Amino acid sequence: MRRERVSTGTDWEQQVGYSRAIRAGATVRVAGTIATDDDGEVVAPGDPYEQTKHAFGLVEDALADLDTAIEDVVQTRMYVTDIDNQERVGEAHSEFFGDVRPVATMVEVSGLATPEAVVEVEAVAQVE
Repeated sequence: MRRERVSTGTDWEQQVGYSRAIRAGATVRVAGTIATDDDGEVVAPGDPYEQTKHAFGLVEDALADLDTAIEDVVQTRMYVTDIDNQERVGEAHSEFFGDVRPVATMVEVSGLATPEAVVEVEAVAQVE
């Protein structure tokens, strides 16, 4: 099976041994993504809505790099450090996926890769 990968070029990907996104056959998976800028700094520290929007923007970019679009997403996962933020995270999710309506999971976790991050997202897309 042919595999295509997208990388952000960060040291972290090389150290850990993963890709931002991978297309294997008709399935595209985007790895856990937190809201970071080009320098690797967390965007909108502590703000679940802005972080979710930014992270799904990064997901959208990774999908595009593999000739895939938000409309192809069939599943999303959102990891939050405080489930009380579910409305704000859900609001940002809806801005990307309101018409697509993939299956979605939101789970509270005790922490993410950096303390400033309060949301991490993943996506799976299915393409022709």
